Amino acid sequence: MKTKFLYIIPFFWITSLVVGQEKATVVVAANLKSAMDSVAKVYRIQYPKDVIQITYGASGKFYEQISNGAPFDLFFSADMNYPKLLKNNGISVSPIKMYAIGRLAVWSKKIDPTKAKMNSLIDSKIKKIAIANPKTAPYGAKAIESLKHFRLYDKLKPNLVYGENIAQAAQFVAFGAADIGIIALSDALSPAMKKEKGKFYVIPQESHKPLEQGCLILKHGKQNAAAKRFYDYISSEKAIQILTYFGYSQNTK
Repeated sequence: MKTKFLYIIPFFWITSLVVGQEKATVVVAANLKSAMDSVAKVYRIQYPKDVIQITYGASGKFYEQISNGAPFDLFFSADMNYPKLLKNNGISVSPIKMYAIGRLAVWSKKIDPTKAKMNSLIDSKIKKIAIANPKTAPYGAKAIESLKHFRLYDKLKPNLVYGENIAQAAQFVAFGAADIGIIALSDALSPAMKKEKGKFYVIPQESHKPLEQGCLILKHGKQNAAAKRFYDYISSEKAIQILTYFGYSQNTK
């Protein structure tokens, strides 16, 4: 049985390389899109000969594809668990690097979540609540943890609508398919979401386990110098500044 691989939102798609260029195929958790687009642009200035082909999607789906032999060089997950599984299965060639810790936010155009905070989700005006699919998206799983922490999950479960990944959950609430959403803080801070003029409340970190995000070079990228450079670059001062701007941190404090 042949496995089909789904490639989502390529950032760069280069069909032929100029002599001297090196290409790395990188798969990245959807919550990182705005931040990683910016990191890639700055990286390109420093390493103009490298072609970094980025695809965004759900970490769980990328894990399945990588496990089935998808030819990716570098994986940026929305958690540490998927990288650990790949490492244990011998599909990686680098240490697992925790490059960022993400945050969740309640976002809406319909009401102002800063007023009632988590209780915004039980407002009478709210009929549909967007979150990422908890089976494949770590941000969705943490959203469920948070709802359970505040004892809201059982009450709100019938109102939940699931995006394939956290970026799609943000699209649902931005374009009216849902009244409110639990999305990545990085999405709430993105230029695209700011244009939608919604408001957001940052969910307390203590309501769920930390959204520690890990990356690693995959077996396919063992000899890929561009993949190694990009893996190293995510720890650079400039990359950390960009991640911080989009609401990420490097510690749980």
